[in-house]
Amino acid sequence: MRTVQRSFVLGMSVAVGLGLATSASADPDVGCGLGTQVWEGQSGSIVKALAATTNGSSGNQTFGVSSGTSGCNQGGTVTAQARAQMFASANLDQLARDMAHGEGESLLAFSQLLDVSAADRPAFFALTQTHFADLFGGEDVTAGSMLSRLNLLLAEDQELSVYAGS
Repeated sequence: MRTVQRSFVLGMSVAVGLGLATSASADPDVGCGLGTQVWEGQSGSIVKALAATTNGSSGNQTFGVSSGTSGCNQGGTVTAQARAQMFASANLDQLARDMAHGEGESLLAFSQLLDVSAADRPAFFALTQTHFADLFGGEDVTAGSMLSRLNLLLAEDQELSVYAGS
């Protein structure tokens, strides 16, 4: 019985994924894959967590990227912004903690992904600490919303504006 149920669930997942593959686009917070398509149009941190978990499970996101299905795009280049987005999505809680303190391993790694020079890192760390409430204020903070706010703050900072949108 369990094998039949698993086969049914897997079959339905594949059918839904293939059915939506032509119309869905990747969610900027959770990427492409079956989870993005199943929960397309819904909002909230729980839904995004479910979508990200589904995208990362069973290799469906990897398959989508390699095959160009499930709302994934085979072309393009992985940019610093895309790497930062993926890192922030996977480490949002640790980044929040480190930004609140103005230091930490995840914040250091994040600054390196944004190509912040070693000389500018103290100012970058201070900016994230000073503007923590701007970056993480409100409910349903996502990696995408935090990065958008961070880019605005960087653009407004005379010393760090070179890193905006990187």
